[in-house]
Amino acid sequence: MCICRGRDETSDNERPPSHHTEAPAAADTSPLDWTAATWKYRPKLTDSYTEDTWMKLRDAVSAIQNSTSIRYNLEELYQAVENLCSYKVSPVLYKQLRQVCEDHVQAQIHQFREYPSSSLDSLSFLKRMNRCWQDHCSQTIMIRSIFLFLDRTYILQNSLLPSIWDTGLELFRTHIVSDGAVQSRTVEGILEQIERERNGETVDRSLLRSLLGMLSDLQVYKDSFEQRFLTETNRLYAAEGQRLMQERDVPEYLHHVARRLEEENDRVISYLDQSTQKPLITTVEKQLLGEHMNAILQKGLWMLLDENRVCELMLLYELLNKVKGGLTALLQAWRDYIKSFGGEIVSSPEKDKEMVQELLDFKDKMDHVTQRCFQRNDTFINAMKEAFESFINKRPNKPAELIAKYVDSKLRAGNKEATEEELERILDKIMIIFRFIHGKDVFEAFYKKDLAKRLLVGKSASVDAEKSMLSKLKHECGAAFTSKLEGMFKDMELSKDIMIQFKQVCYMQNQSDPSNIELTVNILTMGYWPSYTPMDVHLPTEMVKLQEVFKVFYLGKHSGRKLQWQPTLGHAVLKTEFKEGKKELQVSLFQTLVLLMFNESDECSVEEIRAATGIEDGELKRTLQSLACGKARVLNKMPRGKDVEDADRFHFNSDFRHKLFRIKINQIQMKETVEEQVSTTERVFQDRQYQIDAAVVRIMKMRKTLSHNLLVSELYNQLKFPVKPADLKKRIESLIDRDYMERDKENPNQYHYVA
Repeated sequence: MCICRGRDETSDNERPPSHHTEAPAAADTSPLDWTAATWKYRPKLTDSYTEDTWMKLRDAVSAIQNSTSIRYNLEELYQAVENLCSYKVSPVLYKQLRQVCEDHVQAQIHQFREYPSSSLDSLSFLKRMNRCWQDHCSQTIMIRSIFLFLDRTYILQNSLLPSIWDTGLELFRTHIVSDGAVQSRTVEGILEQIERERNGETVDRSLLRSLLGMLSDLQVYKDSFEQRFLTETNRLYAAEGQRLMQERDVPEYLHHVARRLEEENDRVISYLDQSTQKPLITTVEKQLLGEHMNAILQKGLWMLLDENRVCELMLLYELLNKVKGGLTALLQAWRDYIKSFGGEIVSSPEKDKEMVQELLDFKDKMDHVTQRCFQRNDTFINAMKEAFESFINKRPNKPAELIAKYVDSKLRAGNKEATEEELERILDKIMIIFRFIHGKDVFEAFYKKDLAKRLLVGKSASVDAEKSMLSKLKHECGAAFTSKLEGMFKDMELSKDIMIQFKQVCYMQNQSDPSNIELTVNILTMGYWPSYTPMDVHLPTEMVKLQEVFKVFYLGKHSGRKLQWQPTLGHAVLKTEFKEGKKELQVSLFQTLVLLMFNESDECSVEEIRAATGIEDGELKRTLQSLACGKARVLNKMPRGKDVEDADRFHFNSDFRHKLFRIKINQIQMKETVEEQVSTTERVFQDRQYQIDAAVVRIMKMRKTLSHNLLVSELYNQLKFPVKPADLKKRIESLIDRDYMERDKENPNQYHYVA
């Protein structure tokens, strides 16, 4: 095999000596051996060739650095470098190249050292620096492309030597950027441009991006720029935060902070190094939020909540979530707001009529805030529940009573405010408020009393709604809580069956002499229903007769039982004839007794009515008021007036007119009086005493001996209603007096169970 090279135009002085040697004569020599022998005896380069080639390369480097045209072909120059490297001239070539580049870079520093005394402004200085840097980078790339063979062989094989590109960076850093005056002026100029942009001016972002990229590439970004930048940022926003907190309201301030954070993030994307983002944003958040967190909450949170500023509340949560301790402070301030606002609703007796509706509206509002503004944060939801439970029980018993009455108003017939679906949603909301109440036995007492009225007078809006509410209470409080309420519904159903049987018997017995009075009786189990004060009234003979008939019928079917009539719960429908025509009056039993007197006489005095009916004085006057002073005045009172006096006389109003055929006259006796409220509350307290006594005995029977503190602790765990330590002490003393337990003779704080 023979290797030949074509002759070119290059003179003998410009190229390395020929590699050709005489081939050996042996016929059995292989081509591979021959080639190896050819390269083994390669001659040395002449000094003139090495020097001439370097001069050619130096001229090319100089042309690149001075931005003039290169006289030689780039491929030729590349080949020249390869030739020198092939003859182990690489160390010398590397030193020569470095020296040429260093000399050029050193010459560039003069244009920047002249700056302070020149007419260049800061921006012009930055542009000159950027132009110098860009030129240097492009020159280094061109030079590297020519000396690529050197870079990839000799330099790559020597780990201690920087690459041509890294050498260019090192020289620029050492001789230009590391110069104190130049570096200071460059950084100050960049900071000045950033400050202008922060003040709303337009700056050349591409210039800033290039210069900061230069500092980063030269590995002086953090030491020369970032530290000063963060210091200036801290100073700027510290002053801005102090000033704006005084000048602006909280919503404006929050939007300003959000805008500033967005701007700083945009700067990172546009020209700052990515590593600056975290310390930069942390600095802004600390100065604009962290330092003013308490002031923001004190000055603005309550206002934002009062005005339901959803967007600003959402923004407040998002911003404080970025600051250490921000959500904790927001949580506490929010909890305080709920307690304060809710406490005003509950503790104002003049607002009792609107209390429950205001609580429901307030709860809806706070739920909306947690859902939309606080990202359904479980900590905030639990804090809201705790706050509601705290303020709603600061006024013991009253909220429970009013919630029961509110439920009554929604379940009562004639309530056309809501459809069945809406009513169901209202009941669900009420149950949420109900859960916060400690005195649920108070709710039960008033709810049971109102339920009795609805069932007995037929005032329930919907049986389904009644049973739905009962199911909710059972699910919330257990079967024991609703057992008596369920018993009331069972009584009503059994009473219907009994009345069907009774009417069949009456029909069979009185076919020849049918009565003109139709009797309906509800049989109530005494333990299920509220207790009612017995009242004896004088019923007409026909009513008494029917009562006796029913009594004989009922006791004949159920031996061993006792019937006690409750006239206060009775109601009737009277057929009446006025000049306008016949009407039906839906009235209470007391109203019935009064009106029946006018079958015999057109005029009666208060004393005559009292004697004939036997109705007690207060109830009688309320009854007469409902008949003569209300909207439907079927009686006329003389003299006129709203109050009934003993000397008043009443006439039947034959001129009474009404557009309806059946007229419901307000049953004043069904309205709750102050006495009834007090009575219901007292019954609850009495029941609580029984429960406390039973719990004490139960605990002592099991433990036999117990200290006072441990007994009280056990009682708090078992009792389901709020109770004061003083009340517990009274019940313990009562049980000691009644010999259920005794004090230890040596330790008065120790109790023993007496078997």
